[in-house]
Amino acid sequence: MAYYKLIREQRQGKAVQGHLYRTSHYYNHRTGLYTERLEPICETMENADYLVPALIYKVVVTMSPKFKRLLPILEQVPGRSGIRFHRGTKPGHSKGCILVSPEDEQSLTARFLAEQNSHEECRLEITTKLIF
Repeated sequence: MAYYKLIREQRQGKAVQGHLYRTSHYYNHRTGLYTERLEPICETMENADYLVPALIYKVVVTMSPKFKRLLPILEQVPGRSGIRFHRGTKPGHSKGCILVSPEDEQSLTARFLAEQNSHEECRLEITTKLIF
């Protein structure tokens, strides 16, 4: 797949551990690929009506009052709050959060929590470039 080649060719800065590349555009959602250190980790989905702006965000793991479990949250999203990675299979499962499979939710939470526990600041870059 061509987008894996593009990801491998990207230079990685030390301040950004993860990248979310939007890979496909559909009428009601965008799919994407989350990578860390140039390695594909999981697929994502976002509701097209509530896309997270393409910027670099700090990610921390906190207890979600809505879901009653630890989940990664993006900090300082312009004009919004409570943007998390959580499980979901349809664009309607989100009003702005980034959806992943249940297994990937657990894996991402563990990854971000490990970074947080080692006192590393974890950053995620979201890009609007569609990769085919």
